[in-house]
Amino acid sequence: MKKIIFITTLFAIIQTNAHAQNGGITTENLLQIKKSYANTATDKAIHNAIANNDINKLAVNAENQTKLNGDFSDKVTTKGITDQKSSGRCWLFTGLNVLRAQAITQHNLPDLQLSHNYNFFYDQLEKSNLFLQGIIETRTKPVNDRTVEWLLKNPIGDGGTYTGVADLVAKYGVVPQDVMPETNSSNSTSRLGQIIALKLREFAIELRNMPANAKAADITNRKTEMLGVIYRILALNLGEPVQKFTWSRKNNEGKITETKEYTPLSFYNDFFGNDLIGNYVMLMNDPSREFYKVYEIDFDRHVYDGHNWLYVNLPIDEIKNMAVKSIKANKAMYFSCDVGKFLNREKGTLDVNNFDYESLFGTKFGMNKQQRIATFASGSSHAMSLIAVDVDDNGKSKKWMVENSWGDTGYKGNLIISDEWFNEYMFRLVVEKQFVPSNILELLNQKPIQLPAWDPMFSADE
Repeated sequence: MKKIIFITTLFAIIQTNAHAQNGGITTENLLQIKKSYANTATDKAIHNAIANNDINKLAVNAENQTKLNGDFSDKVTTKGITDQKSSGRCWLFTGLNVLRAQAITQHNLPDLQLSHNYNFFYDQLEKSNLFLQGIIETRTKPVNDRTVEWLLKNPIGDGGTYTGVADLVAKYGVVPQDVMPETNSSNSTSRLGQIIALKLREFAIELRNMPANAKAADITNRKTEMLGVIYRILALNLGEPVQKFTWSRKNNEGKITETKEYTPLSFYNDFFGNDLIGNYVMLMNDPSREFYKVYEIDFDRHVYDGHNWLYVNLPIDEIKNMAVKSIKANKAMYFSCDVGKFLNREKGTLDVNNFDYESLFGTKFGMNKQQRIATFASGSSHAMSLIAVDVDDNGKSKKWMVENSWGDTGYKGNLIISDEWFNEYMFRLVVEKQFVPSNILELLNQKPIQLPAWDPMFSADE
C-alpha cells in the first residue's frame, strides 16, 4: 500500500514539474524572480509609504504642479457647470452643453439649462427598441452566434456617443431643465439600467422562442407591447416626457421678455436649429488603423432608424488644426478621451507628467498610443466639451481646456489639458463642416470600412 502511495505521489510531482517546464513558475524560476526585489532600505521605505497611502499621492510630480494654469489665448463663451452625478450620461451632457453655449451666445441669454432627463428617457426607450429589433432579426441564429451573444451581453446602457445626441435631438427636440427636472433614477442610473436589462433579456427569450413561421405583424405587435412595459418603467422612474410646455425668456437683468408655448422640437428650432446629423463630422485619432479612411461601427447607434457611429481617422495634428479654428470662431466641440489616465483631480489637470510612476517603481512604461490601443490599455471613456486653447506666437497649441460634467470639481468645473496629453489620450472630436478642409470632407465619399459592434473602439463615453 505504501508503495502505491509513493508511486502516486512521485507521479504527481513529475506531472507538476512537467506543467512548470511548459510555462509554469518552477522553484528555480521563483528564486530568480525574487532576486529582482532586494528589499533594501529604500525598498522598505517605499513599501511603508505605499502601504499607507494612495499611489497617485506618492507619484505626484512636484516639479510639474505649476506647469498648467487657467490662462488661455482663445476661449468659447459658456456659462454654468453641469453635473451628471452617478450616471454614464457624459455623452448627453457634452452634446447639450455644446448646444447650450451656442444658444447663450446667439440669443444673448443670461443662462440656459437643458433637461438631460428628457432626452435620456427617449434614449433608453430607443435603445430598448434597438435591442429587441436586433433580437428579432437574429432570432433564427444560434444563441452562441457572435452577434446574438453581443446583443444579450449588451441589451442597454447609459453610455453613448455623439451620434446618439444627434439622432435623439433631431427626433425628439430638447426642453429646458425646469420642464423635466432630474430624478433620483436619472442622477443614479445603475439600478434602473439593471431592471430594464433584465426585462429585455426576458423579452429576448420570448421573441427567440416564437414559432419560426410567426407572422411579421404578430412579432411587431408583440414588440410594441414589450416596449409599452419599458415605457411604463421609464415613466415611473424618470417622469413622462412633456409634449407641450410654456417657457419664459429672460434678459440679462432677469426680466421676462417673452412667454411662449413650445413643443420640444419647436423649442429646438427656435433656439438652436443646427443640423446635427448633416453639418458635423466625427474625427478620430486611432493610430492602430490606417489614417485618411472612413470607418463605421455596426449597431453602434442609439436609434434603430438612426445613424451608426461613422468617423474619419486622421493624424492628431490635423484634428488639432480644426479644433483651434473652431474655438477661435467661438464654437465648442464634442470631445472624448481616456480621462482616467494621469488625471490630477484636485488641480483639474490632465498631463502625462502629472505622476512619476517610473521613479516610484523603478521601471519604464514605454508603450505608445498605437500599442496601448492594440492591447486594450487605452480607449475613449468620457466625453466633455472642448472650449479653450492656448496658442503660441506661431499658432501652435500649448494647452487646452474642456468643460466637464462632474459639478464644481477640478479647475472651476473644467479640466486643463497639456498638449502632450492631448496627443496621447484624445480620441474623438466632432467639428462643424465649415472648419473641415475640403480634402477631408471628400473622404466622406468613401465606402466606410465596416467594423463589428464588439470592436474595442466601440466603447461608449460615460
